[in-house]
Amino acid sequence: MKTFLVSILFAYLFAPSPALATSLDDTRRLATQGDAKSQFELARRYMTGKGVERDPTQAATWCRKSADQGYTKAQTALGHMYLTGQGLPKDPEQALEWFRKAAAKGETKAQISIAMMYFSGHGVEQNEQEGLQWMRKAANAGDTQAMVTLGNMYLNGRVLEQDYAQAASWFRRAAEKGDAVGQHQLGLRYFWGKGVRKNHAESVKWHRKAAGQGYPPAQFSMGLRFAKGQGVSKSYSEAARWYRKAAKENYPPAQNNLALMYRKGQGMKQDYTEAAKWYRKAARANYPPAQYGLGKLYRDGQGVPKDTDEARKWFRKAADAGHKNAKKALEELGN
Repeated sequence: MKTFLVSILFAYLFAPSPALATSLDDTRRLATQGDAKSQFELARRYMTGKGVERDPTQAATWCRKSADQGYTKAQTALGHMYLTGQGLPKDPEQALEWFRKAAAKGETKAQISIAMMYFSGHGVEQNEQEGLQWMRKAANAGDTQAMVTLGNMYLNGRVLEQDYAQAASWFRRAAEKGDAVGQHQLGLRYFWGKGVRKNHAESVKWHRKAAGQGYPPAQFSMGLRFAKGQGVSKSYSEAARWYRKAAKENYPPAQNNLALMYRKGQGMKQDYTEAAKWYRKAARANYPPAQYGLGKLYRDGQGVPKDTDEARKWFRKAADAGHKNAKKALEELGN
């Protein structure tokens, strides 16, 4: 709940936005003159530290000025400030009040926020059906985040009865509007044949669209498709290229697979040092397969000095997370 709502606040205050004035001075001048959009832009600058020292309290002050004029993005952002305690004392009731103001004017992110409050019972009495109504309202208004959320609800059987066809339908709606998460999820539905007829070529088509937008899970999926020749001609070099894109975005599964390709020399020259580098990145992110892989390198002295204690440490981390091969490796080392 908290992570989801904070992500919406990021979308409003932290994500880059087109400049509303040519300079900070112009933004401040227009904001002081009462321009609501400039007031919100100034709030965003204070929240992100863009051109000014980061100051959530100042961000809240300017955000309220904009919200008081009815600017719905500011009203939604102010709600999140109350909800998360950034720049303002935590006050779920105030948060809900501001969300409702913006939602009444059709602001879909505010509608999503109300839905999540009802789903979790945070600041309101828990009411999943009420939450579902708000989520559908946002989705039907064209908000792709709401569409993907509904798709996941149908996929996982959370709030809604599990229905793969409905999940695929909502993911498709988001995908066709250009949403990378929706595109990736639709690609997975085609890959597994859940909710749609299995079609690896169609799966690749949607994964490629999402990957082209820089979405790491989709870049990783493209790597998998090329590594296994599913929907595309098998190519380790292409697999490595896509894994590397996602790995550079700190996506642990891709870092692990890139390390594996360096260790085996698939699609590139074998390089244990590079393998160790990428395994370590994913291992430090608590990704068990990478912890196991790094343990193997220390056990065998490949790319790193041979070190049984270090190998045992990484095997134990992976084993504690349920990695079966790591448990076996620990037993072979005598725990």
